[in-house]
Amino acid sequence: MVGIATVFLVLVLWYLCTTVWGLINPSRFPKPSEVWKALIFIQTEGYGNGKLHQHIFHSLKLVAMGFGVAVTIGVSLGLLMGHSRKAEALINPAFLLLRPIPPLAWIPLAIVWLGLDDASKILVIFVAAFVPSLINTYTGVRNIDKPMMEAAQMLGIKGWRLVREVLIPGASPMIFTGLRLSLQASWTTLVAAELIGALYGLGSILNQAAQDIYPSMILIAMFFVGICGAATTGLLGYVENRAMPWRKERGAR
Repeated sequence: MVGIATVFLVLVLWYLCTTVWGLINPSRFPKPSEVWKALIFIQTEGYGNGKLHQHIFHSLKLVAMGFGVAVTIGVSLGLLMGHSRKAEALINPAFLLLRPIPPLAWIPLAIVWLGLDDASKILVIFVAAFVPSLINTYTGVRNIDKPMMEAAQMLGIKGWRLVREVLIPGASPMIFTGLRLSLQASWTTLVAAELIGALYGLGSILNQAAQDIYPSMILIAMFFVGICGAATTGLLGYVENRAMPWRKERGAR
């Protein structure tokens, strides 16, 4: 109820400052009615080479592909490095060299390698999502209680069974923390990547609206980036609760 009241208050202040009191220049920040007209326009007539749902689905597809590949490889390497000192010694030097490079710095190289198509954007999203998933998985494995690892060793649990029954359950809290950070990085990087040479996507709307000096459309794109980010984060939270039901029960107590 408090959250709903806060959103309602913000909308009222927005209406008063732009429409009633005129404290904000509409060319700087649009009125609610103008944003509503822009929303109707992009959904019916289209803007930036497509309608709103086409842009949303395109951005969701890029995030899903980049995020999915990144967390698959990142979590796998994190489990391997966390469990094996030899694997850590082999992989960690290259990882430490690449880790400080910002994901957006890969955009020019991605364009040179893969052009302006979706593949270059997926590569940049992959780079952004890969690091948090690997680091948090590695940390989670290293934080598993030593007696648990010793008990698994004593019982002769090895290979895939060790990963499935010991490493993944023990590191799950940190793994999901990494997935959340990776998902957030994916959306941030997607918008930045789509600002350059994209025909579809929410970032493409932002770029086109900025060139057209169309503040209402800019707000529409920003709003739906937030909605998509919140929706995917909520979906990940649902998966987390299903994967670790004991955390939800503990919180209820």
